[in-house]
Amino acid sequence: MVTSPHELASEAGLDVLRAGGNAIEAAIAIGAVLSVTYPHFTGLGGDAFMVISDRAGNVRTLSGIGQAASNVPEYRDAIPVRGPGATLTAAATVAVWDKAYALSQTAWRGTQKWSSLFSRAIDYAANGFPVTPSQQFWHEFRANELSGWNGFAEVFAPRGRIPQAGEQFFQPALARSLDAIATHGGREFYEGDVAARIAAGLKQVGSPLTRDDLARAQAREEVPLRVAYRDGELLGLRPPTQGVTTLEIMGILDRFDLSSIPEGGADYYHVLVEAVKLAFIDRNRYVADPDFVDVPVDRLLSAATLDAHAQRIRMDRAMPWPHMFKTGDTVYIGAADRDGNCVSMLQTVYFDWGSGVVLGDTGVLWHNRGASFSLDPGSPNVVRGGKRPFHTLNPGMYLKAGRPHLLYGTQGADGQPQTLAAVLTRLIDYGMDPLTALRRPRFLLGKTFSDSRDTLKLEQDAGASVFNELAARGHQLSPIPEQSQLAGHPGAIRIDAQGLTGAHDPRSDGRALGL
Repeated sequence: MVTSPHELASEAGLDVLRAGGNAIEAAIAIGAVLSVTYPHFTGLGGDAFMVISDRAGNVRTLSGIGQAASNVPEYRDAIPVRGPGATLTAAATVAVWDKAYALSQTAWRGTQKWSSLFSRAIDYAANGFPVTPSQQFWHEFRANELSGWNGFAEVFAPRGRIPQAGEQFFQPALARSLDAIATHGGREFYEGDVAARIAAGLKQVGSPLTRDDLARAQAREEVPLRVAYRDGELLGLRPPTQGVTTLEIMGILDRFDLSSIPEGGADYYHVLVEAVKLAFIDRNRYVADPDFVDVPVDRLLSAATLDAHAQRIRMDRAMPWPHMFKTGDTVYIGAADRDGNCVSMLQTVYFDWGSGVVLGDTGVLWHNRGASFSLDPGSPNVVRGGKRPFHTLNPGMYLKAGRPHLLYGTQGADGQPQTLAAVLTRLIDYGMDPLTALRRPRFLLGKTFSDSRDTLKLEQDAGASVFNELAARGHQLSPIPEQSQLAGHPGAIRIDAQGLTGAHDPRSDGRALGL
């Protein structure tokens, strides 16, 4: 089974499984197609993460975060979030594909040729695919900001207009870059002719990144973080991702008997939101690149910390929420093969459309993850040459009896741990199937790209009584439409004795497909 936010991408992964390929090979094929068909949320010029396991529960993670340029500019007021100044960090998505493929070959005896995993992506880039409603929405949403985005209009607004949903859309330059990667391997993006052309494009727009910076970009294999939850164990990625934050939220919730709390009622949303607040305070205080600062992950996930946080939650009163919001967009990919191997993966260009800069003749849209750095010298995430920025991405996996039971992840930046708290409690505590769990009303605490109020956003189908009860406890509420785009686009696959059950969020263009 596979799941992704775009049906053509899911079909590419299913083709790989049908041909006898494994979950890693399927995930790479899906990621490559999404780099073409979902360009507003992911691409070659972004970052990526994988949680990988075999049937026996031998779990490893791959963290693909492009590091800051060696020579970081002197910023006067703020790090740019768009344009050439936002092209501050290298991109590691292709490095993750490359390292994952090597693991597939050595650990899982992979059968698929590297080049074959890119055939559908190359075809869609060269010969076109129908524009999604999501691409049209995010292009129109940013229409007034596009004038300073180098090379963007030539690729994404051909003939001077925004492509409409259903129109055929072509990216011939990207097709050539994908073909070179398929032919020469993943390091082509960092050390080959494609790297040279990317470096030339970066230099042309005035980016601080150099070809040497590209060559230093690597994916890291790391031991996953773990926290007990009910009768299983949740696994996530290490800092500088906020994987520790999702695990901290769930560890706090493990101290509450959710079976006695009706799902979807005011108590349910209240306890989730309060756990989110406590974990986010820790995240903003500590989480950054552990190569540069000490991140006390063991203490944050310790029984003592989780017990103390749980005891701070009052069911009759909301804690204040004065903390910052972090934006961002991404795509979730899940894959499970016939041998029980599985992959939980996220790819991103950070903001929708990343930096907005398309580099030279490569067709590659570069991300703007460096904008998540801080200029505050007291921040653990202060920008430094060679440092990896804080990352909101955190795909995960849930083990029962030591074996993979749930694959999960979501789009949504600050919303990711919040969305996952709702999805995971519904899957684990309330026994919902993936589609039902993904369809239920969700919340988002804090500011958003379209609403600067620092409030608790809640989908309206949660019901008037829930809104009234939460308001009485001190939550500052802002209703959002049911099935809102603000609520994230999670995907999930359940693996149990009955087989595989999967879904992608009905708020997205996605689909889970199985054999």
